[in-house]
Amino acid sequence: MAKPPAAPDQPSSYESAQQELEQLVACMETGQLPLDDLLQAYQRGAFLISFCKTKLDSIEQQIKILEDGQLKAWKPTT
Repeated sequence: MAKPPAAPDQPSSYESAQQELEQLVACMETGQLPLDDLLQAYQRGAFLISFCKTKLDSIEQQIKILEDGQLKAWKPTT
């Protein structure tokens, strides 16, 4: 019976995730990774991007702005 894949290691911070992602991209761009390693790097990269996006979304929700003397939640312009 096949073992389910292990949960990926959580980065300790946004900055560490970003640094790991940059290292993965640099390694992948060399073109020297075997196919299986390339797939693992891609999957890890996708996980790190999702982690960073979640962190940024969370922080965005916490940012407050002062508008006309009132503290209000920041709403991004789209």
